[in-house]
Amino acid sequence: MVCCRDTFSGVVKFVKMRALFLVVLYAGLCYASSDSNQGEVETLMDNVLVLKRSKGVSREVNVTVSCGGAYENQAVVWKKDGEIVPGLLGNNIKVLVKELAGGNYSCHLDQNGEYLNHTVILVQLDPENKTVILEENPSGKGKIHCEAANYNGSFNCSWTRTQYRTNAAVLLVKVERNSERISCELDANGREIHCQENRCPFQEEQSSISLTIYIHNFSLLEAYAKSFYLSDIVRPETLPHLQLGDEKVFSWSYPESWEVPRTFFVLDFQVKIVKRHHTCDSEESIMLNTTQDTNYQVKVKSNKFVFCVRAQDKYTEGQFSPWSQCKVDKGNSDCS
Repeated sequence: MVCCRDTFSGVVKFVKMRALFLVVLYAGLCYASSDSNQGEVETLMDNVLVLKRSKGVSREVNVTVSCGGAYENQAVVWKKDGEIVPGLLGNNIKVLVKELAGGNYSCHLDQNGEYLNHTVILVQLDPENKTVILEENPSGKGKIHCEAANYNGSFNCSWTRTQYRTNAAVLLVKVERNSERISCELDANGREIHCQENRCPFQEEQSSISLTIYIHNFSLLEAYAKSFYLSDIVRPETLPHLQLGDEKVFSWSYPESWEVPRTFFVLDFQVKIVKRHHTCDSEESIMLNTTQDTNYQVKVKSNKFVFCVRAQDKYTEGQFSPWSQCKVDKGNSDCS
């Protein structure tokens, strides 16, 4: 059996920062430091510094920022969020970060205002602090929901911003397995990523996928992490071609996206009959059974009922597909 090539390193795409933040320019890193015992400053990516503020430290932190070694002997002025700041002069400056008031500090030539470089300062609170940008997802399993339709390495992850953080923007996404980067793209709405890992569907997963999303609301930065195996998040798509034939025999097909050969990637089908005006999620079922066939003969006296079917990976016993259903009324059926 021939498998795919080894997983290759993908390039995680950066996205544009909104509002007061400029597009990250690769003009070189600005150097920054903070006063001792006041907070830790780290470089998250080019031109973006993160002030990590722990519990019990001062709410005002001095951070030293440099325009860059190439401009050491230049007459330099500074702007914060596009506005000139009186008194901020020279290649090296010290800025006071109060509470969550970071910002975009850009340096320019004094004589003509030519842009030279910039540094965005964001503030990340201690991990013990409650995060406020993303909502808990309905499943109650964290704030990021990931799902895959099969084992070919393609998967999506999504999240929802809280009511008062709807303008929060994704700054950086890091996805990897075994230190190998996985290529991902951010949706235009900033609420979902589409990822593709180059892997063999038959290959056993020896290590999990690690995902970290950095998202900011103005100067507040929060990092959300999730670790999972593809087998944890695979959910078959809705079963197509559900129909009612003769002798109350219902039939359907495997999802087109499901892996082949299907003698290896086997699905179990849960079939269920509920009363006519009930949904497939109703706990009051007339009949509940499991089959590996793609057809099922109903043997109930009633001629008014709802037939429901969904799929699950036989061997991993992972997530069920959404329900497919047929509403039956005296021999007439409406399937969806």
